[in-house]
Amino acid sequence: MALFNRKNNNAPSATATATVAPAVDPALAALTGDYAIDPAHSSIGFTVRHAMVTNVRGTFGEHEGSLKLDGSDPANSAASIDVKIASVDTGIADRDGHLVSGDFFDAEKFPLMTFRSTQAEQLGGDKYRVTGDLTIKDVTRPLSIDLEFNGSATDVYGNERVGFEGSADILRSDWGLTWNAALETGGVMVSDKVKLNFDISAIKSAATQA
Repeated sequence: MALFNRKNNNAPSATATATVAPAVDPALAALTGDYAIDPAHSSIGFTVRHAMVTNVRGTFGEHEGSLKLDGSDPANSAASIDVKIASVDTGIADRDGHLVSGDFFDAEKFPLMTFRSTQAEQLGGDKYRVTGDLTIKDVTRPLSIDLEFNGSATDVYGNERVGFEGSADILRSDWGLTWNAALETGGVMVSDKVKLNFDISAIKSAATQA
């Protein structure tokens, strides 16, 4: 099920003089509203190549954010996310300590990574693209995140939920994350390319629930 409106198959032909707006599916229009990201059932993380031969995966355990969804016009939708850098977890404490140090994120000075959307669009079917500003440390650059809408449901507590998952590739050096070490066999310890991963469950605010 696509989140936003579908083409009306009963639209007039090209020869018609009147313009008829596409019909909006009431079930999709009902998703319009403000949502809070549920951190207990969401994941924000990354994948990066290590020593040229394998991938290291990590997540940020503490984050919060909001979504504004428009069930009839995706251009009116928006997203905002704040991620606590110190909550990074790659499964190895020493590596996590290095990541939050001045060599990488410098979490003491720059505790948050943030994303603020500036544009949203439907790519087709259940696929969407959200573009906005990603800020890491003191650098803000544009980022586009491709997402898939996983559907909506009412949970056992009566909360109306929506789900999205997606990813975006970045070059960490664009945000000033340049630390590296050369390998004796050639190449470097950590790749510049990083994949950001998003698996989001969001709860509709009580004020906008039916």
